Amino acid sequence: MTPFTARLRLVSAAAALFAVAVTAPALAQYPERNITLIVPYGAGGGTDVTARMLAQDLEAALGKPVTVENRAGGGGWVGWGALARANPDGYTIGYLNVPSMYGGYLDRQHNRSESLASFTPLMNHVLDYNVWAVKADSPFKSVKDVVEAAKKTPNAVTVSAFGAGSDDHLAILSIEAENKIKLITVHHKSTAEAKTAALGGHIQVLGANISEVAEEARAGTIRVLGVMAPERSRFLPNAPTFKEQGFDQTWSVSRGIAAPANLPKDVEAKLTAALEKTLSSKAHQDKASNLSLEPRVIKGDDYKKFLKDNEVSTKTLMGW
Repeated sequence: MTPFTARLRLVSAAAALFAVAVTAPALAQYPERNITLIVPYGAGGGTDVTARMLAQDLEAALGKPVTVENRAGGGGWVGWGALARANPDGYTIGYLNVPSMYGGYLDRQHNRSESLASFTPLMNHVLDYNVWAVKADSPFKSVKDVVEAAKKTPNAVTVSAFGAGSDDHLAILSIEAENKIKLITVHHKSTAEAKTAALGGHIQVLGANISEVAEEARAGTIRVLGVMAPERSRFLPNAPTFKEQGFDQTWSVSRGIAAPANLPKDVEAKLTAALEKTLSSKAHQDKASNLSLEPRVIKGDDYKKFLKDNEVSTKTLMGW
């Protein structure tokens, strides 16, 4: 080895040590400030309640405050657009609600440039299964009653949903196809609005999720006709599934956490670890149960596949 080569190796080694010295503290320091958690819907809905529960517990895992920021409008795309455009530094994360978010870019009339590739999916938080419910004095006692009424008089039975391509809407389309019926889909801006319409007799069937109706169902102000889950929900043990009633329907909304695309791998790893620790804790599980929510951890490549598979099925059913 020549003296020049030896000196070159020493310089290279020193540079490498310097890079490690600079990089290691930077990795260890994240997060250094507050984190914003974007909710693409207004306050009080299922996603907002889920997010505020998570934010409180995630603060302990990350050691920094997590602030919920509601960005409602555009069928969720005011919030999702803001998340996609945010700096990918780990200080802005948000909820992905599927299948609702797919319509914003699969439906070409919206002319959006964003897609699933605009985000770094981190982890699924909850799966909230769909239900059909009615006010307590409704003549409908079962899912079959609704289907038979629609067969007898097409375009007469009204069912609520929350926008084209939402979980509630996809369930309606699937049920129509399975039973060769035609329902009137009434889109609402929020669950609160839909519940008011159902209780006031302005719509006949409320399409919603378990966590959004469990309290009213226990109080007896509404009656759940059926749950679109593989098995009965522990939050609505007396409500039969659609499958029990002869209808092959399983639908839910997935509420998961994502960051903007191109999130640094070390930040992604820290966020994923903190989320998994939070979601798996007994304290968080107990809080979720009190809100009739069912945490379902799906992470990494499995979560990305889950989102892609749901995108494909939504595109097929909606004809986009």
